Amino acid sequence: MDDCAKYEMMEKSLDHTGTSVKSSVVKLSGSKSESNRLLILQQFFPEIQLQNLSDSDDTIHLIEALSAGKAIVDIGHAGTAMRFLTAFFAVSPDREVILTGSSRMQNRPVQILVEALRSLGADITYTDKTGYPPLLIKGKKLSRNKVSVQGNVSSQYISALMLIAPAMEHGLTIELTGEITSAPYLKMTLSLMQELGIDATWKDNLISIKPCNSIGAKTVVVESDWSSASYFYSLLALSKQGEIRLASFKSNSLQGDSRLAEIYRSFGVHTVFKDHEIHLKKDPGLRPEAIRLNLIEQPDIAQTIAVTCFGLGLACDLSGLHTLKIKETDRLLALKHELTKLGAEIEVTSNSLHLKRSTEINANVSVKTYEDHRMAMAFAPLSVKVPIRIQDPEVVSKSYKNFWQDFNSVFTDEFLI
Repeated sequence: MDDCAKYEMMEKSLDHTGTSVKSSVVKLSGSKSESNRLLILQQFFPEIQLQNLSDSDDTIHLIEALSAGKAIVDIGHAGTAMRFLTAFFAVSPDREVILTGSSRMQNRPVQILVEALRSLGADITYTDKTGYPPLLIKGKKLSRNKVSVQGNVSSQYISALMLIAPAMEHGLTIELTGEITSAPYLKMTLSLMQELGIDATWKDNLISIKPCNSIGAKTVVVESDWSSASYFYSLLALSKQGEIRLASFKSNSLQGDSRLAEIYRSFGVHTVFKDHEIHLKKDPGLRPEAIRLNLIEQPDIAQTIAVTCFGLGLACDLSGLHTLKIKETDRLLALKHELTKLGAEIEVTSNSLHLKRSTEINANVSVKTYEDHRMAMAFAPLSVKVPIRIQDPEVVSKSYKNFWQDFNSVFTDEFLI
């Protein structure tokens, strides 16, 4: 039985109405974004030792793909792995692979990255639809060292090019054209490389990375995932009271989603950094009637914020969301469909979401997750307001394998299943 069929047979009922959040410590897995970047770099610099790696499906798929040596590499739903491995296999001499994934992955575009790699001399062909996986990649040394990429495309395309640059004969200069989106993810890639001692700079619209043969022995501890932390921020915002401590985090985080600490002040959640933990505490003070945010640099927390606003009866206008249409599902349409079922008045465009204030939440709604881990986790905190049901609950393993266990652990009462 494949994963999709397994998910469709399952549904989790959640009812935490009337319960409170107890003072708890939750140790979150390492950041998927940091883990996946470091795993690619480790292939070029095996002297790197990594600690607190993500236990997400995406990272596990990437580890398996890097170690397997197979002729056909199937990365399932792992979008980051698809982009990073496309570039990695392109610069792996004497390696020929077919890189494929789930049916959804085979409908997620990859042409911009493929064309950029081809312009550098890569040997990549489409085995089915032009512009989409599966890809036949014949690895080789790439000697050209300049490429131009639109700045408003998925940051993963650009990060994929950055990560292979140290292994290229003459390094790489990437010219970013037009508006630049998801800049924090590019800065994350750049900062990780700089921390390892790789000569990498970003000035104006040019990212320049020099070739590097060795960096010396280094141990890197991966910071926990701020995207995963967002669901506990939302839970506390929707709860009447409580405290939660999350480990292990840095006040000078490389992750763009660390903006959560600032955003959720408006929802009554205060954050204190202490001893590599973030301490979250509910403040029942006044909240604004409406929230307006540009999330162009934090698109992965848009679903969480939209559900939080709905649960609190707040209006919100969220913009900068154009990349959500090419994720595991069209996340904007998915949010509209499921929030509407719960009683919301909501409109979406190609890059924005507009939610009106709501005074009631429909109970016992079955929330469809569209094979998208973030849909399941974003809607779970609503269970402190009304009983809800989450379809395909195990889809959370894509990024947060122990989500349901950790979510359950912070309540005074057990799940009602």
